[in-house]
Formats: sequence, structure tokens, C-alpha cells
Amino acid sequence: MLTFIFTLLLAWMQSGSLESAKLEKMVAERESLHRQWKESESKKSGIFGNRTKKDMIETNEWLERILAKDNQIMDELKMIGAIETTVISQEKEDYKTITMSLEQDVQALKRALSEKDKEIEAALSTRRTFEWTTVIFFLSTLGLGFGLYKSKRRVN
Repeated sequence: MLTFIFTLLLAWMQSGSLESAKLEKMVAERESLHRQWKESESKKSGIFGNRTKKDMIETNEWLERILAKDNQIMDELKMIGAIETTVISQEKEDYKTITMSLEQDVQALKRALSEKDKEIEAALSTRRTFEWTTVIFFLSTLGLGFGLYKSKRRVN
């Protein structure tokens, strides 16, 4: 149990947040209580070096203090977890908002691209019309020039 709590606490302490300072202080206090409990456990003030009822009561009081400190630590960890959950849910909402905004931007860009494609098609259509008009004009000018040349050659 003790190993589990310390492992859990070490994992939380490595996060580097402001709450970890308070948590580190609480763990240090717990370690101090644990050392004091060990000292009280080794006390044997009875006859022939045995433990008395008073020694056992003192040991139990230290254990109660350790349990109270463990409960404080667990409450702090729950609070930190709740804060992190809140932060994560807020970040989730922020990312949803950003995603929606980006999707709207993408839709606007798609519409703009579609309009530009239509403009390009219209410009290409006008250009083709101009090209065909130019070809017809050139061929008609060539035909008229050839006709004039033939008519002048016949006259001479």
C-alpha cells in the first residue's frame, strides 16, 4: 500500500505544476510522520523491555495521523485530477471552436476557388471566341486577297 501511494505521488509530482509543490510538502510531512511512527514502534518502556499499552496507543495515534495525512494527499490528488479534467474539457471546446472556424474557412476557400474556376472558364471561352474570330478574319482576308490577285491577273 505504501509503495502504491509513493508511486502514485511520484507520478503526480513529475508533472511540474504548481499544485505539485503543495503535494510535495504533504508527502514530506507524511514521511516525517512515518519516521516518528517507526520511532514510537521501537519504544519499549515496559518491564523486561516489553511494550506497554501506552506505547501501543502512541503507535496507533501516529498511524491515525499518517492515515489522516494520506487522506489529505488523496483529496489533493482528486482535486488536481478534477482541475486537469476541467482544463482538458476546456481545451477540447477550444479545439472544437478552432476546428469549426477552420472548416468554415475551408468552405469559403472552396467557394472562392469554384468562382475563380468559373471566371477562368469564362475567360477561356472569350479567348476561344476571339481566336476563332481571328482565324476567320485571317482566312477571309487571305481569300479576298487571293481573289483580288486573280481578278487583277485576269485583267492584265
